Amino acid sequence: MNYIFETRMEVRDYECDIEGIVNNANYLHYIEHTRHLFLRSLGLSFAKMHEQGIDAVVARMSLQYKTPLKCDDIFISRLALKKEGLRYIFHQDIFREQDDKLCFKSKVELVCLIHGRLGHSEEYDRAFAKYL
Repeated sequence: MNYIFETRMEVRDYECDIEGIVNNANYLHYIEHTRHLFLRSLGLSFAKMHEQGIDAVVARMSLQYKTPLKCDDIFISRLALKKEGLRYIFHQDIFREQDDKLCFKSKVELVCLIHGRLGHSEEYDRAFAKYL
């Protein structure tokens, strides 16, 4: 995978379930936070884009849980990007830092709503141009 962005995070104790592993829903928070940081690194803000009437929304997700993360684990969340038609496709994978073991694999498809209607976003295309 040709990753274009990554960020390092730590599992917090309240993210774990009774089995002592990260609850499955928290992985969605991790990858969403990674996308937000990626956008911020490009000078974009979800909030400011929304104020302009441009909303990037999740249309579809494919998730694979591989190796569970546990309390206090440090992990690297990595992101790759491509575009197909109106869809921005993020391949986002999470690796445990200590051994680079794949813990979570996802494919997240986003589309843009321009003033509430499905459409093409020149702003996102410009920001992502060097990666597409």
